[in-house]
Amino acid sequence: MDIVILAVVIAVVVLGALGGLIVGSRRKKQLPPPPPAAPDITAPPAEPHVGDEAETPREEPRRTIEEVDLPDGSAPVVVEEPPAEAPGIEIPEPTAGRLVRLRTRLSRSQNALGKGLLTLLSREHLDEDTWEEIEDTLLTADVGVQPTQELVERLRERVKVLGTRTPEELRTLLREELVTLVGRDLDRAVKTEPEDRKPGIVMVVGVNGTGKTTTTGKLARVLVADGQSVVLGAADTFRAAAADQLQTWGERVGAHTVRGPEGGDPASVAFDAVKEGKEMGANVVLIDTAGRLHTKTGLMDELGKVKRVVEKQAPVDEVLLVLDATTGQNGLVQARVFSEVVDITGIVLTKLDGTAKGGIVVAVQRELGVPVKLVGLGEGADDLAPFEPEAFVDALIGE
Repeated sequence: MDIVILAVVIAVVVLGALGGLIVGSRRKKQLPPPPPAAPDITAPPAEPHVGDEAETPREEPRRTIEEVDLPDGSAPVVVEEPPAEAPGIEIPEPTAGRLVRLRTRLSRSQNALGKGLLTLLSREHLDEDTWEEIEDTLLTADVGVQPTQELVERLRERVKVLGTRTPEELRTLLREELVTLVGRDLDRAVKTEPEDRKPGIVMVVGVNGTGKTTTTGKLARVLVADGQSVVLGAADTFRAAAADQLQTWGERVGAHTVRGPEGGDPASVAFDAVKEGKEMGANVVLIDTAGRLHTKTGLMDELGKVKRVVEKQAPVDEVLLVLDATTGQNGLVQARVFSEVVDITGIVLTKLDGTAKGGIVVAVQRELGVPVKLVGLGEGADDLAPFEPEAFVDALIGE
């Protein structure tokens, strides 16, 4: 019995020992490796192994330790961009002889009038039918009835006295009579330099669409080219962007622009412009007024108010009426109404290069009793020229 018990105990001990060995061997087995971690995108790339394709290394200059800026804990350095350069002020083209330089452009549209007259006068027999054709040619060019009759009468007398007529004699005769008709002795200077005070004050008026604001800007260039300092008054407060347009013209030649709120009182803007012109010691103040239909009584009355308010500070030296030369006789109706409201002192004819009716120069002078002082002959900034009768007539009849 004891022997059996002893055998059982030995068997249990042996089995326990064997179990411990098995468990210990299992514990000593290596665990499977953990899954690979996601690559660190901030870490530098690993060196390529044999057989891998490597990029061609970029050649960069090596810097010494003195050249490397180390962080010192101070605020980051802000690199400021250099300020943009302001646009340069333009130097306008000199006004002396400007119309002569633009004569070719003028002659393209006006040449038909002069050539037509010379052709008719060159006929061997100048009968009544020919003189009627000469009259029709002048009337078609908007010279006007009264000036046409005067010119034809003078031509008839001079041709009769002349007798035989060579082409050169006819050209000289026609040139003299046309210059007389246009007005050789009229004072065409724009009054901008009163003797007893500064600044001179110029108002620019006209109907919608004649190019008043552009003309005002071009006139500023004419005055600056003649050595005068200019202040612009943007009294056209009703048309969107009119003040911006005028200010752009002024900035190009260094002229200061006075403006008010859109839809504001134009008389107030004009008043402020004259006030600032005085304070700045400017030579001239140009006041651009809103375009208005000559048939609108309220708007015309407002134009008169602008002039009256300005004259509380100083007299207005010039009131320039801008007329579109392509409107012909309709421009005379406009001119008549404006002259009744603000006493026009001079005419600016725009788009004269775009019409064959150059006779409007004569007609409008007769209608208002004031001279054409400036003419527009294109879209360029320096295409506004002082009116010169001789250069104009030479463009009419050609070389």
